[in-house]
Amino acid sequence: MNTPPPPHISVRRTRVAALAFALCLLVSGCSVFGAADDTADAAGGSGGGMKVTLVTHGGKGDAFWDLVRRGAEAAAAKDGIGLTYVGDADPAAQADLVRDAVRDKADGIAVTLAKPAAMRGPVAQAKAAGIPVVGLNSGIDAWRPTGLLEYFGQDESVAGRAVGDKLDGLKAEHALCVVHERGNVALEARCAGVRKTFRGDTDNLYVDGTDPDAVTATIAARLRQDSSIDEVVTNGAQFALSAVEAVRQSGSRAKVATFDLNKDLVEAVRDGDVQFAVDQQPYLQGYLAVDALWLYRTNGNVSGGGTAPVLTGPAFVTRSNVSAVARFAAAGTR
Repeated sequence: MNTPPPPHISVRRTRVAALAFALCLLVSGCSVFGAADDTADAAGGSGGGMKVTLVTHGGKGDAFWDLVRRGAEAAAAKDGIGLTYVGDADPAAQADLVRDAVRDKADGIAVTLAKPAAMRGPVAQAKAAGIPVVGLNSGIDAWRPTGLLEYFGQDESVAGRAVGDKLDGLKAEHALCVVHERGNVALEARCAGVRKTFRGDTDNLYVDGTDPDAVTATIAARLRQDSSIDEVVTNGAQFALSAVEAVRQSGSRAKVATFDLNKDLVEAVRDGDVQFAVDQQPYLQGYLAVDALWLYRTNGNVSGGGTAPVLTGPAFVTRSNVSAVARFAAAGTR
């Protein structure tokens, strides 16, 4: 059962100016926050001093999480929320960050569930303290059992199956699905989805996603070892670029496709180096998660009724439609 918002909080209307400002952020990607500060100051709206902490499993320097953060910052600016963004790839450390947010008396917490078991205890602590918690990005099969209020993201199994169908249409025969973080439920679900629908062979390859050179070397070695591999599917834009280099180094005939998108990947799709990307819209995930907490506090809204996830993908970006998202990617919002 969803806990109702505190009774002393009244419903407030969003100002027209704040909406226009948010539109500016969404369309042009304009920035209002210092890049070195992990806490975004409230810049208007009617949050009334509301504090939200976004806790992800993303490591520093990963462009994907920069997109999630920018979306969260846009929503915080619109709603007048004080936003703190923190992240750690280690599940125990991520759990500690959630506990820190509880101790800091956050008014709302948004969290990713890449390793759901590690989040159960901290989420229970937040709920016991009366803090609403929403999920995003990872854990679509775990958010309700974990006790989260809402979830925003892509159904990774559906996305994987869609990629499998796409590979069949491209006449691929042997796919290598590259997993850059062992045990991440979202990445495993993607590769399992590919395997379910792809009529050819699918092998998983586990690489160290924290070491780009090692990723390239490991993929290249596997391609040299097995010349039947004609498709490399990666689980992140930067790893797709590593795969492109690995194909070149190994002399393989394999093509490259990927989940996720960034501005460098857009150029690779445009140039034909990458066949397609599956866009789960991370900017939108961050935006919706923060905005949902504001809506719950100010108006008691629960997206999906607390029973269904809000899907942000999958959408295919190919050479034929990449121009439609290129300007947004250049602005750092896709």
